[in-house]
Amino acid sequence: MSEYLVLCCILFSLGAFGVLIRRNILVMFMSIELMLNSVNLLLVYFSAIHNDQSGQVFVFFIMAVAAAEITIGLAILVMIFRHIGSIKIDSLKELKW
Repeated sequence: MSEYLVLCCILFSLGAFGVLIRRNILVMFMSIELMLNSVNLLLVYFSAIHNDQSGQVFVFFIMAVAAAEITIGLAILVMIFRHIGSIKIDSLKELKW
C-alpha cells in the first residue's frame, strides 16, 4: 500500500469522525471539506500513477462545487446565528414550525 493511500484514508476517517461526533456546524463543515480534500488528493495520486489527466480535471470541478457549497452553507449558517444566537446542532430544534 502506498503512503498516499494511507494518508487519504486517515484524512477521510478524521473528517468522518468530525462529522459524526461534533455538534458544532462549523466543525462539521470543516470535516466535510477535509473529506473532500482527501478524495481530491487520492484522485490526483491515481491520475499521476496512470498518466491520465482526467482525474486532475475532475478535482478542479470538485473544488469548484465545494467552494459553492461552503459559500451557501456559511450564508445559511449566518442566518441561523442571527435568528437563534447559536450555531450548535441541538439548538436548531427551535426552527421547527
